[in-house]
Amino acid sequence: MIRHILAIDDSAAMREILSATLTAAGYQVTLAADGEAGLENALAMPFDLVLTDQHMPGRTGLDLIAALRDNPAYQATPILVLTTESGDAFKAAARDAGATGWIEKPLDPDMLTELVAALAEPGVV
Repeated sequence: MIRHILAIDDSAAMREILSATLTAAGYQVTLAADGEAGLENALAMPFDLVLTDQHMPGRTGLDLIAALRDNPAYQATPILVLTTESGDAFKAAARDAGATGWIEKPLDPDMLTELVAALAEPGVV
């Protein structure tokens, strides 16, 4: 069951949208402004879902995903990439890094909550 979500994005506006959308849907949300802070948060406590931007200073979303997948606590955790990229090469790289899926920006808040609810259903991930 998904209760606690880690949302990582270097855009303050996007973090606010993610927080407002997911909190209104009943989830507990922890925010991080970049990949390094996101990794620190993820290693400090377990999350049921990780949402990460791809293009951030320092550690990219795919770098973060690879680091999380190396940790036994995150091998089965759903991880979604938030990105403006839609090409097949990026999607293949995201899969190779361990992403469960991706959400193209601009973000549709209703679609996000529907996707999180679907991921929370048994047998989806």
